Formats: sequence, structure tokens, C-alpha cells
Amino acid sequence: MTAAHREPIHHQFPCGQCGATLEFEPGAGVLACQHCGFANPLPDSDEEIEELDFHERLASLEQDEDVEEVLTVTCDSCGATFERDMMLASEACPFCDTAIVAAGGSHKQIKPRSLLPFKVEREGARNLFREWVSKLWFAPNDFKQRARLDTTLAGMYVPHWTYDAAATTEYTGQRGTYYYVTVSHGKTTSTQRRTAWAPVRGLVNNSFDDILVLASHSLPAKYMEKLEPWDLPELVPFQSQYLGGFRAESYQIGLEEGFTQARKQMDGPIRNTIRRDIGGNEQMVQSMHTEFASITFKHILLPVWISAYRFKNKPFRFLVNARTGEVQGERPWSWIKIALAAGGVATILASAAAAFMLTQ
Repeated sequence: MTAAHREPIHHQFPCGQCGATLEFEPGAGVLACQHCGFANPLPDSDEEIEELDFHERLASLEQDEDVEEVLTVTCDSCGATFERDMMLASEACPFCDTAIVAAGGSHKQIKPRSLLPFKVEREGARNLFREWVSKLWFAPNDFKQRARLDTTLAGMYVPHWTYDAAATTEYTGQRGTYYYVTVSHGKTTSTQRRTAWAPVRGLVNNSFDDILVLASHSLPAKYMEKLEPWDLPELVPFQSQYLGGFRAESYQIGLEEGFTQARKQMDGPIRNTIRRDIGGNEQMVQSMHTEFASITFKHILLPVWISAYRFKNKPFRFLVNARTGEVQGERPWSWIKIALAAGGVATILASAAAAFMLTQ
């Protein structure tokens, strides 16, 4: 059956004892029934986490058996596309807290090959969120109050690409070598450093493993990057049972665009290799041309607890790395509190200055 004729899938699993819907239990490695409490073990998987050839997959995505069609819903406000909850007719977007109607739809994508299962439980993430909010300086009081009381968390698997590649780079540049001259200043002299520049060219090789690229526009990239590092050596082969009770976002950054972003991450290490190859005391890189070979990739899912809340009609996102508990997020500022604090500091400084003048 070709990808075009596959039935869209959704990830819901019945309890082997009572038939109710199962949810994956973080840290326990089982599908727990919320109705009867029966622990349904995950089936063992002997599938290897395979690195897929970049060019082959890019040429045959539409016909490839590694493409699946999933039932999705798209938020009109932030553009996030994620798997539908078949039990809900309407819901709030986990990425921006906008009310959306879960209209029918499907989305074709490359299947994920591996993931990191949830490890931090919901209540643990909620406590981390409250602790984070309590430490925010100059946050509006009504925001802090709402954040404490209305802590709705969504467990979301966020799509990423990883890329491996061998890079060969031709470069031209300049090598700077220090030398010293004696300069006369009338009756005195001094030694001054100079730099002699010489043109160089060369060829360097770099090898890259698991360059991680966020495949979503729904979450602020700078906060997702701050959730790193991820324990990628602990990736497990994808099994849909891990998604029980959670949602998975569909990637918005495709395979080819993702590699373009990966190349930007590779640029810095390549330049460092070139500088070492140039040698000398200083280096200038004037041109570089890189050819990539043996490019492979993985489509992986990484677990994040998300709390999206709207304050004065603006969305703010709070994220928890569901493996390590690392917390990152957006926050509003109370300019009244900042002004009062600045006024207080000015008053203290003015009083100190007045007291100093009286002692003179």
C-alpha cells in the first residue's frame, strides 16, 4: 500500500483488562490504565535506531514506506499542527492557549524512528513551574496569581531532526606571525609587536554526529535550545505506545530545510578546524567551500511539558525538559514595579548624597 492510500492513524490504546484508554506512565515504562489501575507493559522492540540516507529519502518521500498519515489539528493563531485528541470536540492549543475546534484533517509526514520517553511526571513539572514563577522579579501580581492557580500542562513530543555528515572544506586565508621590533623614542626605546601576514590555502575534514535541529516553529527556538542537553544516547526505537496520554507535534521544518539549519551549526566547528590548520599566531579565513558526504538523518521526538497561558491577550510559554527537569519560559514584566523600584533606588541615592553633603 502506497503512502497516498494509507489510512490516517491516531495513537490510542485499550487496556487489556477493562478496555479503557491507556496512558504512558513517565519513569515507569508501562501503559497505565486510569480506570482500573492495571499496568500494561510495553512490548519489547528489537528494532534498531537506524540512520537513514539523506539523499535517497529526499528523492522518494512520497512513495516511501517510511511516510505515514496522521490525524491532525492546526491552530489558526500560532500555526502549530499536532495530533488530534479523538475524545475532544474542542480544546485549547497547548502552544498558545487559543481555543480551537478539532476539525477533521490529516497530515502526511516522515515517520519518527526514535524518541526519548517522558521521565518527569506531570506533578513534578507543575511544581517546577510554580517554583519558576515564584522567583520571577518584577512580574505582574495578577499574572503570578493566575500562573499558580491555573497550571495546565500538556505533555508534547516535539519533532527534531538529527544529522550526521562528513565535511570536506577547501579554504583560503591568511596566517599571521608575530615579530618584534625596537622603536626609538628619543633617549628611550621600546619593543613593539608586529604581525606578518602570509597567504595560505588548504583542505580540512570534519565529521559530525547527531547535529540536533528543532523541526517546529511553534515554540521559541531560544528556549528550546536552553532545554539542552538531551540524553540522545538513551533514544529508544519508536513505538506508538509511548504516545499514550501525550500528543505529538508534526514537523513544520522539512528534511531539506532542516539540513540547511544543521549546516549553520556545522559552520563554527569547520572554521575552528581551518584556524588550527592555518596555524601561526593569528588567522583570517577569507573563503571556504564545503562538500558534504555520507549524510544521514533521524526524525526523533523529544518530550516537553508545555504550559501556555495568555496574559493581556498575549501568549506566554513555559517549557520543561521532561527528561532532566530543566525549566525555560517567557514572562511578562510589570513596568509599574520596575518604575517603583527605580524610584526607590533614586530616593536612596539622593538621601545618601544629601547625608554626605551635610558631613562636609
